[in-house]
Amino acid sequence: MGLWSLMEQFFQQLTNGLAVGGIYALIALGYTMVYGVLKLINFAHGDLFTIGAYLGLTLLTSLALNDYVGGFLGLFILAVMVMGLVGIIGILLERTAYRPLRQSPRLSAVVSALGASIFFQNAIMLIYGAKFYVYPQDLLPVVPINIFGLSIPLMRIIILLASVVMMIALYLFVQKTKIGTAIRAAAIDQGAARLMGIDVNFVIMIVFFIGPALGGAAGLMVGVYYGQINFTMGWIYGLKAFTAAILGGIGNIPGAMVGGLLLGVIEALGAAYISIAWKDAIAFFVLILILIVRPTGLLGERVAEKI
Repeated sequence: MGLWSLMEQFFQQLTNGLAVGGIYALIALGYTMVYGVLKLINFAHGDLFTIGAYLGLTLLTSLALNDYVGGFLGLFILAVMVMGLVGIIGILLERTAYRPLRQSPRLSAVVSALGASIFFQNAIMLIYGAKFYVYPQDLLPVVPINIFGLSIPLMRIIILLASVVMMIALYLFVQKTKIGTAIRAAAIDQGAARLMGIDVNFVIMIVFFIGPALGGAAGLMVGVYYGQINFTMGWIYGLKAFTAAILGGIGNIPGAMVGGLLLGVIEALGAAYISIAWKDAIAFFVLILILIVRPTGLLGERVAEKI
């Protein structure tokens, strides 16, 4: 095998890893935002991601968006609808499963989160059934893009660009807007934030809208990218995203972005050069290694700048 072939294989795996890592990062942002404000791990977040995938397929087939508008515009409208619906479900989850337990011991909220996860997973199975569902394959033209002599699938580039755009938009929203300032204040000290006139309940509601909305977008991306979905996929993707959040520094938005992209690249390169059967083990081994060397994660040291 020549040098060019080796380089081409490496960059193919790199771009694939970045695309998958972008999906992990979007899901990880939901975990890290909720933890940053409430110090709670939302174990139902992976199932909200699954709901996004199923809602995307349902809206796609029932509304036939691709028949009315062009492929890119149709997918954009579909993504906005899915993000909005999953965000509303996230708000309802917070109002019913977490808000009543906010003053209770932390273990109560953890048990409630696990219960919500089981509820969502079984609800999806009862509504849609236990079989795999297949996304339409003609959503976008299947054409490779030639970049510096490398042929990269168009869908892979779209997934990566969409993930990066949403991550940058979230970062700017949190850093540059009044609501973002309120979120950062609530993440540092909720009591002090209340004294400053910030409606902490509203801030938490916004967090539970944005996080699940990004997870729903990631679910749609998985359906479009891989072509099939099932009701249990939220468990493994949620676990990977949680790993990415810890890898980057739980509670830190840039950390979740970096952790997701890094985990995706590690998985892709590990599957290509070691064994696809070991890709999960390699990813978790790297996580353990980094936590031994740097327990706060890659970017999780400066607590005051979290969220």
